[in-house]
Amino acid sequence: MHIPENIPRNYVDNCFTSSAKEVYITSVIALMDAPSVHVVLADTKKNAYFLTNDFYSFFSDDCIYYYPFPTDKSEIKEITAKVRRTATISALNSFQGASYASWHDKVGAGSFVINSRLMNMEYNSRHKPLLIITYPEALEIPVLKKSEIGRTVLSIKRGDRLSHEFIKEVLYDSGFEKVDFTAEPGQFALRGGIIDIFSFADNLPVRIDFFGDQVESIRKFDINTQLSKESVESVEIFPDIHKDIEESALVPFWDLLPENTVFWDLRGENPTGENYVIPQPAFNKNFEILSQDIRSKMDEGYTVTILSPNEAQTDRLKQILSDTGEKVRPNFLPLSLHEGYVDRISKNCYYTDHQIFERYHKVKIKRQVERSERLTINEIMAFRIGDYIVHIDYGVGQFGGLVKTNVNGKVQEAIKLVYKDNDIVFVSIHGIHRISKYKSRDGEPPKIYKLGTRAWENLKTRTKSKVKDIVDDLIKLYSARQQSKGFAFSADNYLMHELESSFMYEDTPDQALASKKVKEDMESDKPMDRLVCGDVGFGKTEVAIRAAFKAVCDSKQVAVLVPTTILALQHYHTFSDRLKDFPCRVEYISRLRSTKETTRILEDLAAGRVDILIGTHRILNKKVIFKDLGLLIIDEEQKFGVASKEKIRQMKSNVDTLTLTATPIPRTLQFSLLGARDLSIINTPPPNRKPVYTEVINFNDDLITDIINSELERGGQVFFVHNRIEDILSVRDILHRLVPEAQICVAHGQMDAETLEKRIVEFIAGEYDILLATTIIENGIDIPNANTMIINQAQRFGLSDLHQLRGRVGRSNVKAYCYLLIPPIASITDDARRRIRAIEAFSDLGSGFNIAMQDLDIRGAGNLLGAEQSGFIAEMGFDTYMRILNEAMTELREEKISKGEDMALPDTMRSSPMVDTQIETDLEAYIPDDYVQVTSEKIRLYKDLTNITDDKQIEALRREMEDRFGPIPEQLEELIRIVQLKKVAQNLGFEKIILKNGVMLAYFISNSMHSYYRGDLFPAILTAIQSLGDRCRVNEVKERLYIRVKNIPDVRQAIQFLSKLI
Repeated sequence: MHIPENIPRNYVDNCFTSSAKEVYITSVIALMDAPSVHVVLADTKKNAYFLTNDFYSFFSDDCIYYYPFPTDKSEIKEITAKVRRTATISALNSFQGASYASWHDKVGAGSFVINSRLMNMEYNSRHKPLLIITYPEALEIPVLKKSEIGRTVLSIKRGDRLSHEFIKEVLYDSGFEKVDFTAEPGQFALRGGIIDIFSFADNLPVRIDFFGDQVESIRKFDINTQLSKESVESVEIFPDIHKDIEESALVPFWDLLPENTVFWDLRGENPTGENYVIPQPAFNKNFEILSQDIRSKMDEGYTVTILSPNEAQTDRLKQILSDTGEKVRPNFLPLSLHEGYVDRISKNCYYTDHQIFERYHKVKIKRQVERSERLTINEIMAFRIGDYIVHIDYGVGQFGGLVKTNVNGKVQEAIKLVYKDNDIVFVSIHGIHRISKYKSRDGEPPKIYKLGTRAWENLKTRTKSKVKDIVDDLIKLYSARQQSKGFAFSADNYLMHELESSFMYEDTPDQALASKKVKEDMESDKPMDRLVCGDVGFGKTEVAIRAAFKAVCDSKQVAVLVPTTILALQHYHTFSDRLKDFPCRVEYISRLRSTKETTRILEDLAAGRVDILIGTHRILNKKVIFKDLGLLIIDEEQKFGVASKEKIRQMKSNVDTLTLTATPIPRTLQFSLLGARDLSIINTPPPNRKPVYTEVINFNDDLITDIINSELERGGQVFFVHNRIEDILSVRDILHRLVPEAQICVAHGQMDAETLEKRIVEFIAGEYDILLATTIIENGIDIPNANTMIINQAQRFGLSDLHQLRGRVGRSNVKAYCYLLIPPIASITDDARRRIRAIEAFSDLGSGFNIAMQDLDIRGAGNLLGAEQSGFIAEMGFDTYMRILNEAMTELREEKISKGEDMALPDTMRSSPMVDTQIETDLEAYIPDDYVQVTSEKIRLYKDLTNITDDKQIEALRREMEDRFGPIPEQLEELIRIVQLKKVAQNLGFEKIILKNGVMLAYFISNSMHSYYRGDLFPAILTAIQSLGDRCRVNEVKERLYIRVKNIPDVRQAIQFLSKLI
């Protein structure tokens, strides 16, 4: 790479070790008296990333610009690289240069010292610098001339007069795309007097609000919530300056730099640097060595500082150091740097916490284009014409769109549902909460019901009856647990603290809470029955290891029950590795062990010489005798057969039980049905796990060969997923042809269990390079050395399958890759395209979780409630099933209360649920088409309105609509008032409100045996009615009570009247 002679270079003398160079550069900038531009040239893209991340520790975000190659594939979104480059050029374009005094004579021996001035550069710097961090390949690409940049940028200020047509024309000419909702650079959206634009130079889009042709306000907004974040006076809209540019308009990057730019060349080593600065020593996670090193350095006159940005991690390190014999007390700074160092001149040591613990240091470069998770979820869940929809009263039909209806001469909006034989139902928008998009685990289309038959009602009745049986069993289990006594374990001792300190990762908040709750349960004298639920790789096993060790510390034995031999072997290795430094014997039994070994282990178990036994259902055999079993850990209980489950139930009765599952428990079950069982959810991924780079590609021989060879060259292994057993051997032959030197093994569910286990164990042992398998590898296989996954025919997989398959890679500190092979995009369905786009967009571990939850909820509910319930879910859809489940629980609660048995209920089932009030009205209350044009968004807003539970949520939704769509029209105001009316009616116990022709009918709960009639509210309402005179009367029709109220012309009056009854 040629660097012009007129660019003065600084080689950062004697500072080519660790993060000392970033500290040195920051020290120099701190000495400057005027704004300055600094170009920092790293030798590689990877090192440029690390440099950028370190500079964020000292400077504010708007000072730092990472300048990559324009098609940097390591970015989560390819467009991000272009945005970073454009943002850098935009910053240079607007930079106001100035001359400044020389700084060379001011830099001395203290230039590697992290002092308070450096720690507060964001506040102390009188003039904000501009730091551009880059690498040679990125600088070789020419850029647009400064004169051309000014010509292509659209500048808009508050108060400007601009026509919508003019802005649209400029945006189209600049390569922008018109969309419904702006979520990526290069997009814009129009809604009435509002234009949303996402410039190529910004990480957030702007919302420009017009009054006529005048710009009234300019606001930056969040792409996930679509809500405004901050107002600005002006904005510059940058086009894609890398697209279709004539060569004559291009210049080298250097031509954009102002005078006095400081250029830092960090390529290559400076041999004299080691005289002054050396890297942080390696401590190999041995805290005794760390403690001795700190003591030794302090004795030599060094100041030792540990850099730890996390407060909990700092406390943990202090505890570890105080527990060692040296009792050393270094300084701590809340700072994140990539590599620690020892400065021999100023006698300072800076050690990073992640190097001490040998953890991957997660690099987070800001100014990245955010991913619109909400938009992707909304897109998947949006109603489209022809989609299957379930109505709680009519069953499964198809969505026919939104239609206008006429009620007593007033316009209203309704949802059209189409049933068998083209029967049609129009559902009022006030009843939108009674419909849901059909979701089931299988992709098969559901049965569409015929109106007027009993088929749907019969299905609901059968489902409700079975659900009541399940809930009743859970209540009995809960009651028995409350009354039984178990072993109360001791509080944590020093060995437990030592085990926790030796964990190589930092506990996530969810993980720490789960571990705390498990310990509290174990220390109680009631038998523990806790379910720990968390996504793949979220740290459930560590929670189990700590629980097991706690039991061993009290001389109790532990049984770890797993569904497969492979998982038994993997848990054995994990438990053994974590507990190797402690007085604890771990063993496992499975088909992989000889008869002689198994006999010896079982003898030792009965004699109390084995502390933790791991195994499959063989553990449940009568020949397996524990001397003193205190804890049972079950991994993925739903995968065991009926006979095994019955034996597990018998074991559970008198020992503490901890169950682990990777399949999420639906939120609707967490707070209701599972009140009978203690539950811990681990939702947060480990902070130091690398995201899995995910890319969608077409099947291409050369590309697949490169992908596999790249992984094998770094000593890794490859998963190749092909889910068709009938032609899996043909795929093996193709892979043999593409990479003849690679060792390939095949695994699928039709193999006999012994052969399958042998293949996978051999792959784990490194005897094969590629595991060609079906989705049998989706659960329970943890192979840290396999970090590339290729999924063939990815369009055939559900979101949850793709999410869980991808969770098999990226389990170590090595960068992981997942490639989704699909046929040409035009040949796959819209649904498949949306799924693929969603999974590609969310590469972070756990970030795609919310999307996959749509699929996983169904799987989790089926696993929890049994195969028969899975069948009901498939017939009626997940959301409707959950609604019926809640109805069944309400009815069961009423039955228990009427029999005086409510004290046996868990707390989550004891509170009275809210009445589902239906509203009928002849008022004009809807969202006009000219206010919200997109049908799917309109339905989302209708659903949000009907799901509101309090005034705060109403106001929040009102602000959202005003922000995104402009002033609220009267029809929508009336709809919001109807929502408020519904809440008041629900609180009073009215099941239905009819407001037509100035008369209101308010119907009480139809079930005359309901506990509502035995409470205080019902008689209080009757007393209030008596004081209101002739305007209001209580009537009864077919044993149903209702109130008839005259002179109620609008919703406001209805709310006022009902409020008087409270």
